[in-house]
Amino acid sequence: MSIFNVELKKVVDDSYEIEIGFELEDKLITDLKNGLAGNIQKFAVVTDSIVKELYADKILAKLTEAGYHADLFVFEAGEKQKTRETKEMVEDAMLAKGYRRDCCIIAVGGGVVTDLAGFVAGTFGRGVPFINYATTLLAAADASVGGKTAVDTPLATNLIGLFNQPEKVYIDIATWKTLPKRQLSSGLAETIKHACIASREFFDYLKEHIEDIQNINQEACEHIADENCRVKYQVVMKDERESGLREILNLGHTVGRAIETVSDYKLLHGEALSIGMVAEVKLANKLGYMTKEEGEEVISLLKQANLPVAIPKYIDREALVKKLYTDKKVKNGQLRFVVQKGIGDIVEFSEGVFATPVEESEARIIIYDM
Repeated sequence: MSIFNVELKKVVDDSYEIEIGFELEDKLITDLKNGLAGNIQKFAVVTDSIVKELYADKILAKLTEAGYHADLFVFEAGEKQKTRETKEMVEDAMLAKGYRRDCCIIAVGGGVVTDLAGFVAGTFGRGVPFINYATTLLAAADASVGGKTAVDTPLATNLIGLFNQPEKVYIDIATWKTLPKRQLSSGLAETIKHACIASREFFDYLKEHIEDIQNINQEACEHIADENCRVKYQVVMKDERESGLREILNLGHTVGRAIETVSDYKLLHGEALSIGMVAEVKLANKLGYMTKEEGEEVISLLKQANLPVAIPKYIDREALVKKLYTDKKVKNGQLRFVVQKGIGDIVEFSEGVFATPVEESEARIIIYDM
C-alpha cells in the first residue's frame, strides 16, 4: 500500500467592486474594454421576461456595438422559476449556442436572476466568470454582497447552491424608477432588516427618509444602497461561508421563508420577510431582548414601507409550522431563531452562536397569534 499526498494549498483573492450609480450600462462596457473579464469576447446575458425589454435588450445591444459576441438567455420572471429546471434550461441553451469555458455571464435583473445566474456560472464549464447588474432594491440589499447563489426546491429554499463571487456588481438606481411600488417595498424589507441587526442610526434614517426613498430621491437611494452593502460586507467579511456570524443575516427569515413558500409565492420575498420580522420581534420581546416600544417601532417602520405585518388568512398555520423545519438553521431537528437585541444589534447567545433553539410549541403560539 502507498499514499500519494496531493498538495493543493492556495490563496484566493475574491475581492470585487460594487459600483452604485445611475444608468451604468456604458460604464459596464467601458470596464469590459478595460479588462474586467480579461480577454473574454463572449458574453451570456441572463435575465428574466420582465427585465429583458426594460434593460437587458439595451445591454445586449451595447455589447454587440462594442464588438463582443453576446446572446440573451431569458426565463420567466418570478421566484417560482428559481429552480434546477430553469438552471438546466439556461445551461442547455448556452451549450446549444456554442458557449463553453471561454465566456462570461452577465446577470441583469433582481435577486432571482443573480442567484440563478451566479449558480450557473459556478458550474458551467466547471466555473466561468460572472457579473451582476442589479435592477431592484431587493437585489441591491440582499444579493450584491456575499456570493451566495442557489435555487429552490419543493422541500427547501436556497439549499442547493454554492458560494461564488462575481467579478463586479453594478447597482443601477435608475432602474428602481421602473419598479412597481410593491417590488420597491419588498426591497425595503431587507434594508430595514439590515438596520435592525447593525445600526440604530440607519434605522432612524429610514424612518426620516422613507418617502424620499419611495420617490427615488437620488441622495437617499444612494445612501441606503451604500449602507446595505456596508452592513452586509461587515458580516460576510468575517464569515464568508456562514459558519456562525453570517446567520444574523437570516433575521426574520425562519418564518419569512416558510410563509413565502406556503403562500405559493403569492407573497414577494420582502413581504414574507416583513411578516417574519414581526414574528421575530414578538419572540425577542417574549425572551426579554426587546421592549414593547422597540417592537412597535419596527412594526411601524414596516407599515410605513407599505409592507404586511400579519399572516394572511389564506395561510394554513399548521402547514406553516411544519415548513419552519426546512429552514437551513435547523439543527438536529430543532428550530433555531436569530433574535435582535433592541434595534441595531443581535443577541450572541454564546461565543460565535447567533441563533437560539425555540420549541415548536413556542413558535406555534406566536404564529397563531398573528
